[in-house]
Amino acid sequence: MNRSVWKTINGIFMRCVAALMILPLFLMLLTSMKPEAEVLNPENVVPRVWTLSNYQQILGWAEEAPFGRWFSNSVFISSAVTLGVIVFSAMGAFAIKRLRVPGGRQFLGLIIGSMMVPGQLFLVPLYLILSKLHWLDTPAALIVPATAGGFGIYMLSQFMEDMPPAIEEAALIDGCSPAQMFLHQTLPLCAPAISTLAVFTFIGSWNDFMGPLVFMDSVRNYTLPVGIALYQTSYYTEYGLTLATSVLAVTPLLVIFALFQRQIVSSMAASGLKD
Repeated sequence: MNRSVWKTINGIFMRCVAALMILPLFLMLLTSMKPEAEVLNPENVVPRVWTLSNYQQILGWAEEAPFGRWFSNSVFISSAVTLGVIVFSAMGAFAIKRLRVPGGRQFLGLIIGSMMVPGQLFLVPLYLILSKLHWLDTPAALIVPATAGGFGIYMLSQFMEDMPPAIEEAALIDGCSPAQMFLHQTLPLCAPAISTLAVFTFIGSWNDFMGPLVFMDSVRNYTLPVGIALYQTSYYTEYGLTLATSVLAVTPLLVIFALFQRQIVSSMAASGLKD
């Protein structure tokens, strides 16, 4: 009886927490459908005059605010960063945990230590390096440095550490090379962790504001987070356009998270991150 009551209370509490998390998104959606005058003088949560004028304005091509170009930039850069992080992180974790290369544990310690350093400290040296390579104001300025993060190697290393060594031993007896073991055994078994890493990486790259702001100069090369900031000036903020653009920017992330939520839960339950 006590367990049943506790489960009921816990369920009610979690639903309340979920409602609090969803409420800002719901308010943002409703406000984006108000005319600008009603946004500046809010009287009701629900719009008195429903309008899609904000969406029509931002979806219309404009040189000063090309939403379509910002969206395509975000999709391309986030997808490229996600692919690069998955490839390099999986290879690094496999070498450290499954192949047991000499110095692998020390190298993993250095990676974990680098994760404790604030990323803002690398902006100036990274800017100088990208300037020497003539990569500023190009997608490479956002893609290449982002693939060098250590979180993916750490996450996949913890997942691979729990895999039984008999898997590789059986593969070696059957004549598999390390590359074949990596492609045909390790990667399929790490699918939940790789899916989780892909979601986290894509969301982080999609929401990145500092990188595009520092390394991009042309408005057409901006990503969505920096593009949204253009609707806010020192003297005036177009709230309707800002909220409408934010709704369109958040929608892909919600869809991705909904599609991969089971993989995220299973990865967290099976890896060392649960501790």
